[in-house]
Amino acid sequence: MKRESQARSADAFLLERRLRELGLGTPGSIQVHENRSVLVSITAKEVLRIHRGYAYAPDRVLDAVVRFANPSVRGRERRRAARELLQFPVERYTRSGRPRPARHRMRREDRPLVTLLRQAHERLNRFHFEGKLSRIRLMVSRRMTRRLGEFRWGEPGMNDTITISHGHLTRDPWPEVEHTLLHEMIHQWQHENGHAVDHGTTFRNMARRLGIVPRASRSLDRRVPTAG
Repeated sequence: MKRESQARSADAFLLERRLRELGLGTPGSIQVHENRSVLVSITAKEVLRIHRGYAYAPDRVLDAVVRFANPSVRGRERRRAARELLQFPVERYTRSGRPRPARHRMRREDRPLVTLLRQAHERLNRFHFEGKLSRIRLMVSRRMTRRLGEFRWGEPGMNDTITISHGHLTRDPWPEVEHTLLHEMIHQWQHENGHAVDHGTTFRNMARRLGIVPRASRSLDRRVPTAG
């Protein structure tokens, strides 16, 4: 319960910060909830009640929330804002729907691979992100067969994780592995800077800036594994 309360508080803080940055003036206070029947509403006491899953929505969705909450926005424009904010799948980002990092026991023989990933993460962090990304948990997965890698974030008190496929690490050239790692580091950057963790405009712009393919994929054994 304490961990969930901390996660709820963190989501509320992140959400209010982003809404204020996008121009939310009134209502004066914000409350988060997990009621899926009424996602966004304004009470008689001018409190904005909003589903906590919006903390992970892209800016265009939160901009619709700001427009919806603006008392000067009426009629067709307000209805359009409502349609836009209702399209975001908030249930994926709450306790019941948020992706959880898989719990793996590291094999002893995989430790050298994790060391290589650690060294690459630190170097790429310095070169591409000015060393501003946090030190993150790095894992090797032998069960990951359809994806080259993935980024998962944890709630407060839990570690964010980047996992790379063991098959990818042992069969493919190292530059391809670093390409996948950098792909996942962009997701880490999104998460640590309050952006939605997705392959939307923010991701594509950063990928092009760093010189990598926005959606990493390669064909192996008639499968098409992808980076997360």
